[in-house]
Amino acid sequence: MDVHPRIENAIAQVVQGQIDTNEPPEVTQTLVRLVNEGYPEPEARELIGCVVISEVFDVLKSGESFDLQRYVAALNRLPELPEAKL
Repeated sequence: MDVHPRIENAIAQVVQGQIDTNEPPEVTQTLVRLVNEGYPEPEARELIGCVVISEVFDVLKSGESFDLQRYVAALNRLPELPEAKL
């Protein structure tokens, strides 16, 4: 991720929190899948973080609520990154 270190740390904490609570479970499932596909765990976590950033951006830009289905669909598409919606 090429972002400010404080933002990067905050996103890493979100990802870790989702893994720790297994909520949503698809985050842990995605981490396991990516590692099994050969991605080093730090890189897999970074990819998940990209999805978190994308979802946060979508929520802030549109004023919509968090969309779990959209989030899970983006996780399922990894390692393909979410499309930037500027």
